[in-house]
Amino acid sequence: MASIMVLNGPNLNLLGTREPAQYGYETLADVEQMCEQAAAALGYQVECHQSNHEGALIDWIHQAGQKVKSGELLGVVFNPGAYTHTSIALHDAIKGADVPVMEVHISNVHARESFRHHSYVSPVASGIVVGMGVQGYVLAIQGLVHKYQAKGA
Repeated sequence: MASIMVLNGPNLNLLGTREPAQYGYETLADVEQMCEQAAAALGYQVECHQSNHEGALIDWIHQAGQKVKSGELLGVVFNPGAYTHTSIALHDAIKGADVPVMEVHISNVHARESFRHHSYVSPVASGIVVGMGVQGYVLAIQGLVHKYQAKGA
């Protein structure tokens, strides 16, 4: 059975306690459980990773590209956190690994500070879910599966 990788970037380990008015009260463990349930309902498993370190995220993206090519992985649901707005390296990793990525943001980044309005990830993402709270992860999983099934795979 193919799986879906869920990646979370910096500070997302603080979900539930960090700016709950902006990000809600659900913890990262709650989000991971929600992703597991959503994927299982569609016949997939998930593997979840979180890091505050850009290099670890890049390594997982590279691994994801290899797993997609071997048929083990459908793609990645990715909330890059603040690296969204700063990391050309993540852009290059996604492009270089040729991995389908659904970009997720809990808050509506376009309604926030102007520096959050630009994403280096969006141009190489298969889709983007913004401002839907943690439910955005479920929507991204559904979207990834939909795109995969639409390709006839």
